[in-house]
Amino acid sequence: MPRALQRLPLRLLAAASLSLLLGHAQADTPPTFTPDGYRATLYRSPTPPQVEGGRVIDTAALQAMMRGHPAPVLIDVYRRQWLHERFIEDEPHANLPGSLWLPNTGDGVLSPDWQRYFEHHLRLATGGEPQYPVVFYCRADCWLSWNAVKRAAHLGYTNLYWYRDGLDAWQQANLPVQAAQPAPFP
Repeated sequence: MPRALQRLPLRLLAAASLSLLLGHAQADTPPTFTPDGYRATLYRSPTPPQVEGGRVIDTAALQAMMRGHPAPVLIDVYRRQWLHERFIEDEPHANLPGSLWLPNTGDGVLSPDWQRYFEHHLRLATGGEPQYPVVFYCRADCWLSWNAVKRAAHLGYTNLYWYRDGLDAWQQANLPVQAAQPAPFP
């Protein structure tokens, strides 16, 4: 051990060592947000009360919207494993009735193929009308739908909603769900 370190009190030496260890661990940890502002890690963690480019709605507001004209497009972005160019159904998934399930499109970074998948299905669902109402959701404390709202706003969609507590809130209200299948990946 170098002489300078031998003279440090044990308490300071321990603190310095811990600081070095934590600093090293932080350097290996990926950033929480991408440079474009999308959440890139820890997707299941507390979410903010608002989202850039969209309005936050609760269950009552969503039910009212669903009875309105035009009824909004509901898009579930809950993740599904993609392996060997197909979705792997490791467990059944349910979503709100009439929803379009676009798994993995709420990730912080999308490959060009996933970005095209998102754009293609969003364009089909809205008839190519950027002002058509679209509601994105996932689960409570899920950043995937937050990312999807931002992504759609970036594409020029202007009537966007974030059902922040998603499927969890819907089920807590004892509302019906349906078995879900991902939209085909072109």
